[in-house]
Amino acid sequence: MALAQYRLRARFYDTQLAAFEPVRRRAIDSLQLKRGETVLDVGCGTGLSFEPMRQGVGPRGHIVGIEQSPEMAELARRRVSQHNWHNVTLVNAPVATADIACQSDAALFHFTHDILRQRDGIRHVVRHLKPGARVVAAGLQWSAPWDWLTNGLVLMAAMYSTTSLEGLAQPWSHLAQHLQEVQPVSSSINGVYIICGKVLSKGSEVAHHV
Repeated sequence: MALAQYRLRARFYDTQLAAFEPVRRRAIDSLQLKRGETVLDVGCGTGLSFEPMRQGVGPRGHIVGIEQSPEMAELARRRVSQHNWHNVTLVNAPVATADIACQSDAALFHFTHDILRQRDGIRHVVRHLKPGARVVAAGLQWSAPWDWLTNGLVLMAAMYSTTSLEGLAQPWSHLAQHLQEVQPVSSSINGVYIICGKVLSKGSEVAHHV
């Protein structure tokens, strides 16, 4: 269902996400990317995060974008071709089976609720991150129970962009089991979270509450 939604949304995706660009910028800033590093853009969509990521890793760094929707991936490829970016690799596949041919220094999950609720997909990504790699996730989240206006907006957005409302109280909970130093980052938009952390040593999992 999620794949079908994103295939239909591909042409309008950039416009639909425009209001959340400050969240994207804040999330990518929180990755603290350095020149020459490799970063995974998990569920990269049309590639909106590529330009700010390239500003961080520089021309000698590398970006790997993973996107399941062929329509989204095609728009991302056009973006890469238009800007002549030679350091961006696109993988059109489900996250859990994506061919990631590197160990990366950082990873971004930006508005990828369905991916964050897939334990297998998260484990696959983490296996391709170096110990201590920086990870940032951002997306929709339930607000306090009394904040009915925000929760109404979150519900409408989630019904349009996610397969299930499961996990919206703490969407990053599966990811956090593989991270240390997990902490929230101010997003400036009610009903939207940003969290950051660092990958544990291989084979380690812990439970976190943020």
